[in-house]
Amino acid sequence: MYWTLELASKLEDAPWPATKDELIDYAMRSGAPLEVLENLQEIEDEGEVYDSIEDIWPDYPSKDDFLWNEDEY
Repeated sequence: MYWTLELASKLEDAPWPATKDELIDYAMRSGAPLEVLENLQEIEDEGEVYDSIEDIWPDYPSKDDFLWNEDEY
């Protein structure tokens, strides 16, 4: 399983919190790339509910990771 920023961004608008099956369903309905579906299927599922993409990919950058000051624009 590998995630890139582009792949993970396909799940930004997913209906969080969500289970693995709900995320797979969302990815299929939204036309996400095949790699997103493969990555979701590789998650070891113990009936967990994921609150955000960070629960799936802990290295997902947040807005705080960028040196962008929205107040300036």
